[in-house]
Amino acid sequence: MTQPTVIFFGPDGTSFDGAKNKIYFRTLLYSTSKRGQVLESLHVSLSRSETKQNFNIWVYGRKGKLNRGGGLFVPQEGVATDHHFLTPNDGANFRFLAGNYRLTVWAKQVADSRAKELYSVNLNVSTEQANKLNDRECGIYFDWGPDQQSYQSHIDKKPVQLRA
Repeated sequence: MTQPTVIFFGPDGTSFDGAKNKIYFRTLLYSTSKRGQVLESLHVSLSRSETKQNFNIWVYGRKGKLNRGGGLFVPQEGVATDHHFLTPNDGANFRFLAGNYRLTVWAKQVADSRAKELYSVNLNVSTEQANKLNDRECGIYFDWGPDQQSYQSHIDKKPVQLRA
């Protein structure tokens, strides 16, 4: 997996009115095998202090053509696509609070019994940003800064003309 140039924490849905939070990124998945690899599933885990949340509902593709994850063939040349991860429907309402987070991406290949770590990164949400994330129309973007070799974060609010 290549390093994502953008990572998003925030509400799911184009209308930003969903009750669930999600994690989004775009990346290239590739295989070092000439025959490629078959991924059975992807999921991400997000840890902060003693709290850990799995985002195990995987949706991938491009806007307008999203597929709920159920396997993906990854050729040696790779597959570049958007990945959305949501929390399970177990009644938990995960919120993004202030603190240092560890985001880990896991992949399970068809022939393996356990998922393998593909990528991991530390990200920080400030107190001010966490307060803004209480607004269901706000999300936080982490954009990769190639000169600083780190992610730069900013809050984005859904534009007024998209609100219904």
